[in-house]
Amino acid sequence: MELENGVQRWIVDISKWNPSPHYFSFAMSFLPHHDHSSITRFVKMEDRKRALVSRLLQYALVHQVLGIPFDEIIIRRTPEGKPYLVCDNTKLAFPNFNFNASHQGDYVAIASEPICLVGLDIVSHSLPKNETANEFIQNFSSYFSSSEWYHIMSAGSSDEMLHIFYRYWCLKEAFVKAMGTGIGYKLDDVEFHQTNWNNIFVKVDGKELKDWKFWLLELGRNHSVCIARGHPRTAVTSYRTTLKCIDFDDKEYYNGLHLPNACFTFQTVEDLIAVIYGANEVPFDISTKCNVSEDEGSERARFAQQRR
Repeated sequence: MELENGVQRWIVDISKWNPSPHYFSFAMSFLPHHDHSSITRFVKMEDRKRALVSRLLQYALVHQVLGIPFDEIIIRRTPEGKPYLVCDNTKLAFPNFNFNASHQGDYVAIASEPICLVGLDIVSHSLPKNETANEFIQNFSSYFSSSEWYHIMSAGSSDEMLHIFYRYWCLKEAFVKAMGTGIGYKLDDVEFHQTNWNNIFVKVDGKELKDWKFWLLELGRNHSVCIARGHPRTAVTSYRTTLKCIDFDDKEYYNGLHLPNACFTFQTVEDLIAVIYGANEVPFDISTKCNVSEDEGSERARFAQQRR
């Protein structure tokens, strides 16, 4: 299998998905039961939707890309919250398959890589109520270098100031998420440089990291998404232990670092369920297998008929 197949970018626009309570439970029933509490712990439906779709993306992508039977997929999280695949199969096609998910505003997305670390972050260019752009941004001044801060504050308008702030924030978050670190990382030591938001590179403590690449994209209305690709040896200890391989020779890593950055593929919740559902070999026994209600089991049977 070619390495390019391990570079996946999937995204769901949840603003277009307004499920009934029954259909929401039906969609959640496709996930392992231990994942349910991480969804239902949220009070607001919008937050529950993001959490559910994030997990559907993870299971569907792993199944489709790696061909692991759905019932054998185990996804856990490091103490810092980084999701990872538990897999002892040394015959997987990719040397270091890993993925990262993100959600904010209207979108939930996932990105994967076959060799490099991958970090993904989505930001919505929104403001808290009763705060100006300047008031809001000032709360985060300690997270930026002097050059980044100058670029933000010298913007021509409040809207542009907010957009520049969020673009830098998106880059920083994707970088630390790729490494698997938590919120304690000193973001002001991470300084991004760019030319019209292209040719992006990062310096940490003043030293440029030449074995990283970044892409920043505008997504819909007032959303940005960043993808970071970096060397596995820079992962934090808790995440490094989950990876299949840390050390690559220069040629192998160069090939991974310079793989084409795939375009995002828009998916729907129904698309993801179809991928997961297809992983089950006994479709009409799912209501028993997944411990869902009789109504939900019937709903799933109707869904299967519609997809054929």
